[in-house]
Amino acid sequence: MSRKSPGGNRAERAPVRLEIARLLEILPQRYPHLLDLVTDVVAGESIQGQKMVTFGEFWCPKQILHTPAMPGVLIIEALTQLVSILAYVSEPFDPSRSQLYLLGIAKAKFRHRVIPGDQLDLRAQVSQHRSNTWKFAAEATVNDTLCAQADLLASVVDWDD
Repeated sequence: MSRKSPGGNRAERAPVRLEIARLLEILPQRYPHLLDLVTDVVAGESIQGQKMVTFGEFWCPKQILHTPAMPGVLIIEALTQLVSILAYVSEPFDPSRSQLYLLGIAKAKFRHRVIPGDQLDLRAQVSQHRSNTWKFAAEATVNDTLCAQADLLASVVDWDD
């Protein structure tokens, strides 16, 4: 991916990757953690990440009669964790004193099942940003098939508030 530099020439941008250890430092969530890897991030613009879906997930039954599907609410949670990282990278805050809270979900649609063995690709773009409030357009795909999408509204809030 490349972007135009101020002089008009195209400047190549090195991909940014955040491994799980760094994600755990930023995000307040603990097990079950629904974001395995951030593959690319452009501060203030967009982010991409991945979730490897396995049979070891807490929501998979131990004895499987039918193929389990990842619940839609967990896909939304994975997208929320992804946009939390985008907000943090865009305007760093102290995760020990502040947190990004989900304020609302709009236009959520679940279009395709996500099952163990799938690599869930997560993407989000900033739609609006004012003060400490963010609006994101987010989607989850498997093999380029749209599985879920939603607009997420969130705000960075200090623990003292």
